[in-house]
Amino acid sequence: MTREAELTTPGSAHPANPTDLSLYTRAAHTSSATIIHEYSTSFGMATRLLSPEVRPQVEDIYALVRIADEIVDGAAAEAGLAVDDQRALLDALEADTERAMRTGYSANVVVHSFACTARSVGIDATLTAPFFSSMRRDLSPVDFSSDELGAYIYGSAEVIGLMCLRAFLSHEQVATERRMRLERGARRLGSAFQKINFLRDLAVDWTELGRSYFPGIDPGRLTERQKLELVVDIERDLGAAQDAIPELPDNCRRAIVAAHALFAELTDRIRSTPASRLLSTRVSVPTRTKLAILVRATAGWGAGSSR
Repeated sequence: MTREAELTTPGSAHPANPTDLSLYTRAAHTSSATIIHEYSTSFGMATRLLSPEVRPQVEDIYALVRIADEIVDGAAAEAGLAVDDQRALLDALEADTERAMRTGYSANVVVHSFACTARSVGIDATLTAPFFSSMRRDLSPVDFSSDELGAYIYGSAEVIGLMCLRAFLSHEQVATERRMRLERGARRLGSAFQKINFLRDLAVDWTELGRSYFPGIDPGRLTERQKLELVVDIERDLGAAQDAIPELPDNCRRAIVAAHALFAELTDRIRSTPASRLLSTRVSVPTRTKLAILVRATAGWGAGSSR
């Protein structure tokens, strides 16, 4: 097998004589890394504040989550796939992910890259299974009960925070009590992110996909009082998540500060947007404001040691 000359150039950051598997793994990660910057400017910008050893792992996690979400929300439906076909694809993706986490290989480059990270940092089916379960729930758009919504948010968002946290903590020994506090913070931050997205995506979720994520609330008749109650709930999650940030390791703290601030800003903007407009407007944070938040996050957190 021949390889391009630049892969064997002396002084390269890559191995001089990469094996077939290491070359494939590197190419797989390159594919995964592209996805976060194509799909999410906010998360893409925040990940630039992660340390070099954890940034690729977070990119791998995001890529798998993104392609699963596209099966149930976006590209698959636009391509004309029926719900049964989408469900079959999602089942196959989960099976491939579990197999790759066991074996260290997948022919799907995003799954392969995720599996390499999962095996490295200790992500297993206890986190991926709830995620895929929540993705399946999106293929059956019926109203949620409060318990069902809690399980959905755990699988669709909180476990993503827990996956990332395993990457953040994989390079150091962490006391059980501190780990538990950080896990609670990661879950609350993931919960806040998901609830914010419920509100900002209300127009598409309700009018186009027929999904209602708020028990006892008719999204088509969302009142200002109902919106404010939802915003207050999000702010409680953000506050609980913020309490855990000082205990995060240096490899991720700036990035989490930035992500938290970006979504806090988005929450403020949703608070000031009339409830009636949420059905026709997707609230966003201007790029200039995002950049200012990133600058503040970078300047506000030095390289001090974590607790």
